[in-house]
Amino acid sequence: MDIKAVILAAGKGTRMNSATTPKVLHEIMGKTLLGYVLDNVKNLASTQYVIVGHHAQEVENFVKSNYSSAKTVLQTPQLGTGHAVSMVAPELENYQGFVLILCGDTPLIKEETLKNFVEFHQSQNSDLTVMSTIFDNPKGYGRIIREDNNSLKCITEEKDATDSEKLIKEVNAGIYCLDWSKFKNAFSQLKTNNAQGEYYLTDIISWGKAQNLNVNAYILENSDEIYGINSRLNLAQAAKMMNKRNLEKYMTEGVTIVDPDSTWISEDTTIGQDTIIYPATYIEGKNTIGKNCKIGPCAHLRGGVEVLDNVKIGNFVEVKKSKICSNTNVGHLSYIGDSELGEKVNIGAGTITANYNPLTKIKSKTVLKDNVKIGSNSVLVAPVTLEEGANVGAGGIITKNIPAWALAITRSPLKILENWVKR
Repeated sequence: MDIKAVILAAGKGTRMNSATTPKVLHEIMGKTLLGYVLDNVKNLASTQYVIVGHHAQEVENFVKSNYSSAKTVLQTPQLGTGHAVSMVAPELENYQGFVLILCGDTPLIKEETLKNFVEFHQSQNSDLTVMSTIFDNPKGYGRIIREDNNSLKCITEEKDATDSEKLIKEVNAGIYCLDWSKFKNAFSQLKTNNAQGEYYLTDIISWGKAQNLNVNAYILENSDEIYGINSRLNLAQAAKMMNKRNLEKYMTEGVTIVDPDSTWISEDTTIGQDTIIYPATYIEGKNTIGKNCKIGPCAHLRGGVEVLDNVKIGNFVEVKKSKICSNTNVGHLSYIGDSELGEKVNIGAGTITANYNPLTKIKSKTVLKDNVKIGSNSVLVAPVTLEEGANVGAGGIITKNIPAWALAITRSPLKILENWVKR
């Protein structure tokens, strides 16, 4: 059965208190909240519809620039979650398949969880399945109300719940899977008779029940996965939860994390066995790190970094959009950007690849072939290529290509003025 996804991303995000950035474009380790959701659903759904509203242009630009299988649909005005999903109805007029509905501010949801959710939906022959979870403190969440036979009766929002309903600990996780052909008419028949005066998505449950459709709830065991972002405090907490999950995965796979409390590694980074990540290292974005590497302490990989086996990246080194081949060392206090480093290269401490021209705003590439040696405190002004075996003396400023096995020196002659201090 074909699946299409609808991702709700039109909300204002008032509690984020941001004048310029929509809530779903706030980032965790170099990746947007919406990006996490799209990445975790794109292999499951043939098309992803992102419902946009506040800061619509910014969200639309992000989606178009990064996700070829996703489309944006404008919701204006924003009249609730049910109204948001109804915006895709014209696109799905003749669609015969499942629709998976998610929120764009839940970055912790896993692709595996979504697959299990859809499989449960199919195994129960459900027409609609709602994901739920158990919270010891369910305040603020819609409560799951079940029938005597354990099927789903309805979801009652916190503001509309009775005192007895508020005691229920099973809550709505905000993810739905439905048979579109059976539920598409529901979205034109929703009412606003609730405390918010909005078209609630949850009301499609009672609509389905009235049509004698099969409606169920799937309990998610790990409630952390549906942690929603409504404030900067939530953003920080979600980042910690995600990082803890990532580090546990890497350590299980044979990576040494010397100090998990001070180390951050994105989920889009792959790391080979027996690599050691030293304290206070921050690795964001999408990267590949090989086997038997040593990274840090206090290193920063900014994304787009490919590190092959047996590489050492020292303390206070920053790397971005670069490839570092096997058996290469990058000394401490160095910056490697938009560069390609061959095998057995040695980068002395304090070396900078000057990749950005502030006048033209163009970034250029630095290429160091195998066996190149760079002395400490050198600047390589891109675009520049150093052929195999070239050496640069300490303090070098390299603005031209250096031939193979040549020595480049740019320092001024040393002058010694005797007794100058005494005089």
